[in-house]
Amino acid sequence: MTKVVGVRFRNAGKVYYFDPAKQNMKAGDHVIVETARGVEMGTVILSPREVEDDSVVLPLKSVIRIATEADEKIVEKNREKEKEAFAICLDKIGRHKLEMKLVEAEYTFDNNKLLFYFTADGRIDFRELVKDLAAVFRTRIELRQIGVRDETKILGGVGICGRGLCCHTYLSEFVPVSIKMAKEQNLSLNPTKISGVCGRLMCCLKNEQETYEYLNSRLPVIGDHVTTPEGLKGVVQSVNVLRQLVKVVVELEDEKEAREYKVKELKFRSRRRKDVKISAAELKELAALEDNGGKSKIDDGK
Repeated sequence: MTKVVGVRFRNAGKVYYFDPAKQNMKAGDHVIVETARGVEMGTVILSPREVEDDSVVLPLKSVIRIATEADEKIVEKNREKEKEAFAICLDKIGRHKLEMKLVEAEYTFDNNKLLFYFTADGRIDFRELVKDLAAVFRTRIELRQIGVRDETKILGGVGICGRGLCCHTYLSEFVPVSIKMAKEQNLSLNPTKISGVCGRLMCCLKNEQETYEYLNSRLPVIGDHVTTPEGLKGVVQSVNVLRQLVKVVVELEDEKEAREYKVKELKFRSRRRKDVKISAAELKELAALEDNGGKSKIDDGK
């Protein structure tokens, strides 16, 4: 068993493990640690605890110290310097006429490195820009190209649900989302309705996917033939997935009537659900919204 403490360096960022080095710390404390990028200040998310040796990568770096008031002031000063660095870099990008969008500037705690996060449609030759920035700031400069989901994770915002974006508030890593999920949940396949602020499929599609798969597996498909509790034969007209209700058109002598039943009251042969019909043009447009998820580029190098 190995004693570890979990530390996070940004809101909703990945949790990294360190050796608490016999220091008394609790969740919410700020600590100073050494990472691959240099000395950083992080927030304790998981208080010291024992974990299996094979669940962490050994050897672990030790927590240098619990942050002092002086350390907090250094971080505040760095935040002010980052605003100035952002404005200078923005000006330099304009002077070099580079097609890139600057997202954030970030100093390491010890000011040993200054990172600039940006988005761009393709590869950018920023070698001259780096030279200019190094001459101004007199420190190591790193420009890191990130994707639109990382950009949204950094900037934050409000989703169509009226709540803070999932990626900015609690998702430490991006989850894979696909068009299949939207179809399974009977959502409109209009790109503006199922895409988030980043322009990709909404991460929250994953949250209810398992529930929808289970509920859909219990329902007949529209057009299926079913037998009602009264012994009548009918055809499924519509289904309510969440309420598990089925509207059935039954024949009564010379007329047809639509009746609603609970799915458990009906008899039918379960079969694989049909995929929603979608044109090749729509599929091509929607495919661009899909994202395979994975590790955030913001956390590289920690």
